[in-house]
Amino acid sequence: MTQSRFQIVGSLLRPAELLTYKDQIEHRDDIQYPFYNDFPGYQDVETNAIKQVIAEEKAHGIDVLTDGEYSKSMWHLDFLWGFQGIERYITDHGYTFEDHDGGNFETRKDIGIRITAPLSGKNHHFIDIFKELKAQAGDQDVKTTVWGAAHAFTELSVFDHLYGEGQVYPTADALRDGLINAYKEFLTEYQAAGGTIIQFDDCLWELFADDNQQSFFGDGKGGVEDLADEFVAINNAVVDYGHELGLKVWTHNCRGNYASRHAAGGSYASIAQKFLHDQHYDRFFLEWDDDRAGSIEALKALQDRPNVEVVLGALSSKTNTLDDEDRVRQLLDKASAILGKDRLYLSHQCGFASCDGGNELTAAQQWAKIDQGQRIAADYWAHATV
Repeated sequence: MTQSRFQIVGSLLRPAELLTYKDQIEHRDDIQYPFYNDFPGYQDVETNAIKQVIAEEKAHGIDVLTDGEYSKSMWHLDFLWGFQGIERYITDHGYTFEDHDGGNFETRKDIGIRITAPLSGKNHHFIDIFKELKAQAGDQDVKTTVWGAAHAFTELSVFDHLYGEGQVYPTADALRDGLINAYKEFLTEYQAAGGTIIQFDDCLWELFADDNQQSFFGDGKGGVEDLADEFVAINNAVVDYGHELGLKVWTHNCRGNYASRHAAGGSYASIAQKFLHDQHYDRFFLEWDDDRAGSIEALKALQDRPNVEVVLGALSSKTNTLDDEDRVRQLLDKASAILGKDRLYLSHQCGFASCDGGNELTAAQQWAKIDQGQRIAADYWAHATV
């Protein structure tokens, strides 16, 4: 089946009935993922909501379907919660994002992670969700979106320091190897269940950009280039294994997306060689909805990798109005001049609900923005000569 040149990143706004359960999950750490046994009726509501959103995706011309990420509370941690050896808890702080007025905005606080046993990706609940999605999709392509391995390693090792004396993993290297193995176990079962496309989501790269003022990997830290190489190597270990299984392996990169707010700046320019050229992904979903991404010239890093595709996130999922179509077409022209339009797709810079509360727009506005993306893409690839 020929794919539309417009793609969705993954997440869509959750319906109110589903959010009543997600809101309760956020405030309790005495419950165990996937939480169905803790809330009577929750699994049926989630299953029915996923069926409905798949039908809506089809109605709006989406041809690589997701579950809308309705099975998740957050874009990343649910995948880790599903690993054997992981315990979730509520901390005294959330992640820090930039508020609309430039101040700090704090996210939900159920972000704490403990490692209680060697990690394993076997028997992950996402496999059950995938099987339901595949059954509903019919002959259409589907993808599962999960947390990128290097970013997960950063959370566990750098942020939370979950290794050392008295812990399950005595060293950072042991933690890294255990995490990579858990990812491989998941991918093995995903492919065996009929999976063909896996997408790794990652907000890590811009921490290495020298023009990112919010990065804690910045001035004075030292060893940043070696750290970047390590993270690329972690991702490639997982990507290469996915390729061995015959999977198409994609990635999405953004600068944070929470309630229409972002976490960081940083352009692609200074990190393009390592994080575009040197990573082995087949398709990159990139964020280019505003000036923080910098020059589109960063795509030149992929010129000598002709089989790699780019999904240009020139549209915004954070706003409740339609996007400037002239700006989008100008970006597509510039990108096409670098890579050729046959290697490009169009999307919003991120999903519409990276975490369950979602961005600040209505479902009707979300679908209107998706319909706009479809129209722009259909017109551009029908008429562009670049």
